[in-house]
Amino acid sequence: MNQHRSHNSSFQHQRQTCKRWRDDNEQNDRGHKFSKPNHQQHYSGPSARQTSPSTQTLSTSRELYERDFPLYKQPVEVGSFSLDSERRFFNDSRQMRYYSEPEKSPHFDLRDGYRDRYIKRDESVKEKLDHILRWILANKLKLTRKADASSSSGFDVDVVTWRGHLTKLLTTPYETREGWLLAVTRFKGTLYISEVETDAARRDRENRTGRHQEMMYWGYKFEQYICADKIDSSPDSSGVVNTNEAFCTVVQTRLSDHRLLFSGEVDCRDKDPDAPAPPACYVELKTSAEICTPKQRSNFHRFKLLKWWAQSFLPGVPRIVAGFRDDDGVVVSVETFHISKISRLIKAEDKCWRPTVCMNFCSDFLSFVKRVATEDNPHVVYLFCWNPRCDVTYTVHRDSPCSFLPDCDAAEQNQIKASAVAWQQSMWEKWSNVTLILKTSSGCAL
Repeated sequence: MNQHRSHNSSFQHQRQTCKRWRDDNEQNDRGHKFSKPNHQQHYSGPSARQTSPSTQTLSTSRELYERDFPLYKQPVEVGSFSLDSERRFFNDSRQMRYYSEPEKSPHFDLRDGYRDRYIKRDESVKEKLDHILRWILANKLKLTRKADASSSSGFDVDVVTWRGHLTKLLTTPYETREGWLLAVTRFKGTLYISEVETDAARRDRENRTGRHQEMMYWGYKFEQYICADKIDSSPDSSGVVNTNEAFCTVVQTRLSDHRLLFSGEVDCRDKDPDAPAPPACYVELKTSAEICTPKQRSNFHRFKLLKWWAQSFLPGVPRIVAGFRDDDGVVVSVETFHISKISRLIKAEDKCWRPTVCMNFCSDFLSFVKRVATEDNPHVVYLFCWNPRCDVTYTVHRDSPCSFLPDCDAAEQNQIKASAVAWQQSMWEKWSNVTLILKTSSGCAL
């Protein structure tokens, strides 16, 4: 019990340390006094810095990552899954939607239905990697190693995570406001990466204004205007917007020498029967404030387009359809951005973000994690902490509140039980049909 309390204290200490860094940075920000990190210290890798025999940090300085673009293999979809209106997992594509191209100036009212046709997912419930792990359990054969029989994991992947966590890593060298906490556990040779909500993020979530909450709804409403539930149907904007529902792709790829398996939500797919196979047929949908001045266009390129690019580039989604709206939530124009052309758009911007810096930092971070997270134990968590203008640091925790992998034997048993229940239900339905046929053929009253 004392050991458990000590690890809880260590976890809280890590949060407090990150908070102090954030507070210090905010104070420096107000005083316009920025202390430049000293990058002439000792390095134990391309960008990992040894600050003492027991502590390693990873710098996020952009100049360290201005190298050749790293190898990134074309992402391949290995599966998908759906989450229904109650957030229940289904190993199928029932929540897939189909893109219906809108007019250039559609005048969609994004406020419609906010008061009476909106079911919002409970963001206080942290799902961690639960849905990805369910997919892995249901699709083990797709992930079995063919060449490396010496591995005990049986999976041809080094890292399992959500696409959103990788997106945060890609944008880290250019992020100036929001830090992150990433929990990492090594199990049977594979690294599992899950996010821990920071205190600042929790406060922001709990203190959102009514205006902010409504604007979050606008993005989902835009999707409803241009997504159809079936390939041969049209969008229906009169229905309920339920943010529990989701369709997620699961892709495999390789960044440098890191074999990745990650999942991310997909908004819709091209309904053209001749469209390429997933993920190349998927379409990402976004909304943003209308752009009226060159300065607004420049800021859009420098900040928002960075996150849009990272989110779609990772799983191989080729295009983004953006609805630009006015202050009243009315979409006044629609523009398509092709991911392959975004790097050209930003070249004209002075000191703008660079895709090569984003990808090299992500690759180096994963190398850093591999060097640090060496103990293969589902009850050990390596907590990586970063705040703007700081290095990435980590602490180690055993049986702590930040543990996120379920008991593996219990998970297997639950999967078996679920399959057994489904089989019994199927047999009961078949037996009921046979009984009905027999009664009907014998002339019995029903």
